[in-house]
Amino acid sequence: MLTIHAAPLVLPVGAAAVVDGAVAVDGDRIAALGSYDEVTAAYPTARVRRWPGLLTPGLRQDRARKLLTRCYHPDPREADELGELPLWGEEFEQLAATMDATRRAGSVRRGLQRMLRHGTTHLASPFGADDQALRTAVARSGLVVQVAPSPGPVGEGVPDLDPFAAGGDLARTAHGPLTVGGRADLAVFDVPDEAALYGDGPRPCVATVLAGRLVHRAR
Repeated sequence: MLTIHAAPLVLPVGAAAVVDGAVAVDGDRIAALGSYDEVTAAYPTARVRRWPGLLTPGLRQDRARKLLTRCYHPDPREADELGELPLWGEEFEQLAATMDATRRAGSVRRGLQRMLRHGTTHLASPFGADDQALRTAVARSGLVVQVAPSPGPVGEGVPDLDPFAAGGDLARTAHGPLTVGGRADLAVFDVPDEAALYGDGPRPCVATVLAGRLVHRAR
């Protein structure tokens, strides 16, 4: 079914922002992009999802390999003991010393799922050819492995599932522009404008669309 994703502000990247904008998605492709009135007039029978805040291209996680191989993502059943945030550094090394393949695979799977909650649709390569289990988990997730256009400020700080934590703006952090005919990878943030995506303030991701599928929706 063709779906229209509408938001008070659509930021396509590489083109002008659209106030009261919409993106029509047909299968895994973008069928139309423009004002809400224009898009709904072109597809009057489409299902409409109205979101708060702003709609952007899906994001690229430049620290993906580190987050998946040098961090442990606790199972919800471990929250009382380990918390809910990724464990890294000395805490990770202590766990890794006794971690079997099943537990490691579970951590990778949860890490990928939690990336979707931050608007991530693409992961920066490379992923080692020698780590087949990791490559298989990434392939099954549907997330796209992409060569980052430039080295980018990934740094040595605390690993963070939020792609904006690496310090890039939307143009650099997005996987690419939203274009008619392009793959429908979208993110929606409940913030008033692009400036609110940056800095230390909250930037809740309310929806992630991966190849046309709604894979995350905030409750």
